[in-house]
Amino acid sequence: MRDRHRYALLTAAAGSGAAIFVTFTFYEKPGLGLGHFYYVAIILAALATGPAVGAAAAGAATVLFALGVILNPDIPPSEVLSTSTGIRFVTYMTVGIVTGYFAKRNRVLMDELQLLAERDALTGLPNTRAFERAIGERLARDQPFALAVGGVDDVASTIGRRAVNADDMLREIASRLLHSLPPGDEVARIGEESFAVLTYAGSASEAGKIAVQLQRLLAAEGLAVTFGWAAYPQDGANALSLYRAADERLYARRVIHRQEAVVSLPSPAASV
Repeated sequence: MRDRHRYALLTAAAGSGAAIFVTFTFYEKPGLGLGHFYYVAIILAALATGPAVGAAAAGAATVLFALGVILNPDIPPSEVLSTSTGIRFVTYMTVGIVTGYFAKRNRVLMDELQLLAERDALTGLPNTRAFERAIGERLARDQPFALAVGGVDDVASTIGRRAVNADDMLREIASRLLHSLPPGDEVARIGEESFAVLTYAGSASEAGKIAVQLQRLLAAEGLAVTFGWAAYPQDGANALSLYRAADERLYARRVIHRQEAVVSLPSPAASV
């Protein structure tokens, strides 16, 4: 979309410049001022690109203006070497450079805002919006991959054991996940205490092994995170079905872990 917009502006700049040259050459009269319309072409070119092209457009406009003066029978050719031509060159150049500078600066700021809009402010990881786009891109490639969804368990207990606050714990989880994945894999924070990973897996069982590895990796650092998983295309053909399958496995694993943590109390008869 942005490239098309720039192309349209450059096309309009070139077209308007040519039209102004023809009009100036055949219809300009002393004092009419058709040469001022070159500012339009310069501004369009500068808006589409930046200060360098804006300056180039200003130089081209000055050359066209001078050529139009020479070709126009109603304007003395001596006007080309007059002070007014030099002033016109300076003003053309100023408009082109200044407009191009602010146009380029605005694009940089917009790119930064776009990046911030797709990043989690606490961890710096991609947020849900960016992660959903990443899933869409993988689905479009139609190649096998795994989705692992992790939820932090017993936040208060983990914080107490590690003597850190919740924000520091989430940042550490994000860092451990980010640095444990190979290039090309993606990790995001998709909820207050939830993370998600996209990685390659040829089957659901392979995806399960990856989820267990991530869980053990974090557990070794004292970070209790339970992972569920889903594999494409075995567990679903779209993002919603994959999320659902991963959440179901996450919930089932949490139930199993709670049952394993229950300690059976001795019966009264056995204690006598």
